[in-house]
Amino acid sequence: MERTPSSAPPTAETWLAEYRTRIEQIRARAEHARARVLMVTATAQTRDGAVAVTVDASGALTELRLGVRSEELSRARLAETVLRLSAEAAADARARVAAIMEPLTAEGAP
Repeated sequence: MERTPSSAPPTAETWLAEYRTRIEQIRARAEHARARVLMVTATAQTRDGAVAVTVDASGALTELRLGVRSEELSRARLAETVLRLSAEAAADARARVAAIMEPLTAEGAP
C-alpha cells in the first residue's frame, strides 16, 4: 500500500519567501529592542539625597548630582559613595537591558 504525504513540501520560492519574512520580523524586533536599549538609564542615590548618579545602558556615568548634604562628607567618603552608587546604577541598567533583550535571545525565540 502506497502512502501519500498529507501535504507537499514547500517549493523553493515559498520557502525563500517565508524565510525572508521571518528574517524581516527578527530585524524589526531587534531594531525595536535597540531603540529601547538606547533609552535605558538607571539612577541610584543616597537616602538623604547627598549624592545621586545616573548611568546609561552601558553603565557609563551620565549625571552626578551632589546635594547640600554632600558637603558634610569627607573626600574619601564622597568618592566611595559615588563609586558604590555608580555600580548599583550600572547593575540596574544591565538588568533592564537584559530584560529587553531576553525575548530576542530566549531559546526558541521566533
